[in-house]
Amino acid sequence: MCDNDSFDDMVEYELKSRGLSRRQFGALTAGAGMTALLPAVADAVDVTGSNVDIATPDGTADAYFVHPTRGAHPGVLMWPDIFGLRTAFEQMATRLAKSGYSVLVVNPFYRIQKAPTSGPNPNFNDPATRKTLTSLMTSLTPERIVTDAHAFIPYLESQPSVSKTRKMATIGYCMGGPFTFRTAAEFPDRIGAVCTFHGANLVSNAPDSPHLLIPKLKAQFVIAIAANDDQRQPEAKTVLSKAFRDAHLRADVEVYKGAMHGWCVIDSRVYNHDQAERAWGKMLAMFKRALA
Repeated sequence: MCDNDSFDDMVEYELKSRGLSRRQFGALTAGAGMTALLPAVADAVDVTGSNVDIATPDGTADAYFVHPTRGAHPGVLMWPDIFGLRTAFEQMATRLAKSGYSVLVVNPFYRIQKAPTSGPNPNFNDPATRKTLTSLMTSLTPERIVTDAHAFIPYLESQPSVSKTRKMATIGYCMGGPFTFRTAAEFPDRIGAVCTFHGANLVSNAPDSPHLLIPKLKAQFVIAIAANDDQRQPEAKTVLSKAFRDAHLRADVEVYKGAMHGWCVIDSRVYNHDQAERAWGKMLAMFKRALA
């Protein structure tokens, strides 16, 4: 859910799984999970990546763009989690590019500072750290995300490595989950696939709740829900599934048993390799159907 409860869950999970004290936990780096190498990509293509700057009405957004070295491929806009654009997301974007996609992963906090926007070892026990991360997240209003989508999607469209005839996709992690819905709603004829990994607040009572956008969308979906998020909001999966059915949209909505909020990001302290690979595989299968 990208909130204090989620941070507390991460701490408790690590304490139990490693037998650590809270002081020892605070000394760990967030990149502990990156010691587990990403699996090799089957039939991987050669790719090239670089840091890029994208002009928006609110300033210049920094991002990382990686794509196959030859040909034009479906574009993918990747929204990171609360810790922002960093090496882990560059690596995950590169992995996806090797499967034949042109991937833009953005720094959503560019209005405040360039990436990286979190330190190498954020201590979830530290109130100041939590306050900083929460402040960054709450700076991203739905209106700002729409503004950014109208900069990022055209940027992808302008790239020679992005196909003009095949649909695009958007992926969101944690707080980035709702951003995918808002992007797809702004570009319903262009976005053919949406994937959220432990997406935060996809269903709420707010008049601008992301799930209320579903009737406007034309994409296929993979919604990967963390087990602890489901425990807090068990009705969300039912609401989402019904909304997709009513809109006649193909959607895979699943709660991943034993997976904690944040489990799909390779530098997460709660990274769950097996369940992350299941979710990644479902995403790739959807891309083959929806972006053909």
